[in-house]
Amino acid sequence: MSLLPSNSSPVIRDVIAERVSRRTFLKAASSIGAIAAGSGFIGSLFAGESFAAAAQSSLVFTELTRAYGKDTAVADGYSVKVLARWGDALKAGLGEFDAASITAAEQESRFGYNCDYTAFMPLPKGSTESTRGLLCVNNEYISPNVMFPGMTEDEAAVKMTREQVDLGMAAMGHSIVEIAFADGRWSLVTDSPLNRRLTLETPMRLSGPAAGHDLLKTSGDPEGLVVKGTNYNCGGGVTPWGTVLTCEEGASDTFGGKIEASSIANVLERYGFDGSDFYGRARFHDRFDISKEPNEPNRFDWVVEIDPYDPQSVPVKRTALGRMSHEASTVVLNKDGRVVVYMGDDDYFEYVYRFVSAGTFDPARPETGKDLLDEGTLSVGKFEADGKLTWMPLVQGQGPLTAENGFATQADVLIRTRLAADALGATPMDRPEDFETNPVTGRVYAVMTKNKKLAADKINPANTRPENLWGHIVELIPPGGRGSDADHAADVFDWDIFVLAGNPADPAIKASFHPETSDSGWFVCPDNITFDPQGRLWVATDGANDFGLPDGIYGIDTEGPARGLPKLLFTCPAGAEATGPIFSPDGTTLFVSVQHPAEDAETLDEATTLWP
Repeated sequence: MSLLPSNSSPVIRDVIAERVSRRTFLKAASSIGAIAAGSGFIGSLFAGESFAAAAQSSLVFTELTRAYGKDTAVADGYSVKVLARWGDALKAGLGEFDAASITAAEQESRFGYNCDYTAFMPLPKGSTESTRGLLCVNNEYISPNVMFPGMTEDEAAVKMTREQVDLGMAAMGHSIVEIAFADGRWSLVTDSPLNRRLTLETPMRLSGPAAGHDLLKTSGDPEGLVVKGTNYNCGGGVTPWGTVLTCEEGASDTFGGKIEASSIANVLERYGFDGSDFYGRARFHDRFDISKEPNEPNRFDWVVEIDPYDPQSVPVKRTALGRMSHEASTVVLNKDGRVVVYMGDDDYFEYVYRFVSAGTFDPARPETGKDLLDEGTLSVGKFEADGKLTWMPLVQGQGPLTAENGFATQADVLIRTRLAADALGATPMDRPEDFETNPVTGRVYAVMTKNKKLAADKINPANTRPENLWGHIVELIPPGGRGSDADHAADVFDWDIFVLAGNPADPAIKASFHPETSDSGWFVCPDNITFDPQGRLWVATDGANDFGLPDGIYGIDTEGPARGLPKLLFTCPAGAEATGPIFSPDGTTLFVSVQHPAEDAETLDEATTLWP
């Protein structure tokens, strides 16, 4: 815990103090489940609640008392149902799941591992149906120490067998499964023809300015147009035309070999590649050995567009959205018809990005969304001390993005997105995570989960605390008006810090929540967020376990007298994070991913929980 440093810039200190003090509310696994209101409930989860006139939180449920345990917990009046777990069958007739004998081939037809981003896509397509739909879930990575008895995390790279390596590859990626609500509960529809797995073996098309670039060509794909698989799928988004965006968040530790073999070793180093080969893939698959396939790493860290309604469709990696450790790809239909995508690059001192399409989308003609994400302007954010956010275009030929500086084409800019953003002087952030837009106000919320590496002399107006172990949420305010009047394509926004996470009882932390925040209400390490239909923000945390607390889900008003007042709804079991929260269209169900329970155990035998 650190105070603002005495040797930091007085100007920055004064700006931070002013920006904080003027906010009136301040005081000084592997599974996915559904949270729903209790029996006898009818209508929206929040129906009948007073919002604007309430002096207290507009969320009237009795707050959960926080406790760290072996199971999930939820506030009174709500129920939790485990909807899908690793190994659940996505095809009829597969039989019971046996973790000790499952093969990579069988895993292709079973639900994946370590869930993250979640999308609920109503059935039929284009409807707002809330009792039947497709659940589209990222399967970010595997935990070998929990997946394989006797295996430790440190041993995985050298001890996993070929079959275990291949099983791990098949368990990652993305799962699509039809679900239905009947007799008071949600269930999988195991015989649905729409059920589908996308893995590291699934063919995917490259599109946009970088497609076909020499740095994307390999021996297996000499044209640089088709990639095998997707990797480390973390955040995501949903488009207005009914597709899902899944984000590749880093690939650096999944490759072996020496990066010196690459002609762009400096780029790989900037993206964190070091040949660590955490899952031992390079021992069995040449494409994961940089020494043998130096361009294969460049084919990851993109945003992938999936059509969940067409099981025969080929996913597309949209290179116009840039290459980075994508944590989010939140889509907004701007008032002029252009599509805006907000993205965070989830690593220490990385940046926030925005893409604005060149073309427009017509909701009456969904086909106008096809390939709309292949042409447009990618920008990076610069936060000014006067409360302005400037979106700086990453366009070849503009400013320092010239051939002399290594950016001969727009493809070079996109393959080297981080270096291009460096060159423009973007604002380094405290690990940018999720972005979401409030459907009522039109304001955009960007989550910074934490930055323990932030030195006292590196703080800036948008990242105000050295050694930030607790995280914060930044509020972006587009010009133009409220709700749908907001202009998300504008070059300049206003911004403010919405909350500074941490224990408000400790003045050294300088946390900022509403003064009436309870002992169970404050949180640390915000990660993923979502909004309910009434415009309340819901925060999923990742990292509370480091403080002896459970990760969970918190509801919080973004305007009115209770602005900045969190309330705890749900907590995860030991060792797990909450992620991927999303509401059904009518607000009666909140879908939540519970990722990596028991991962903190040395081996499976030492796990403190076997949930679920």
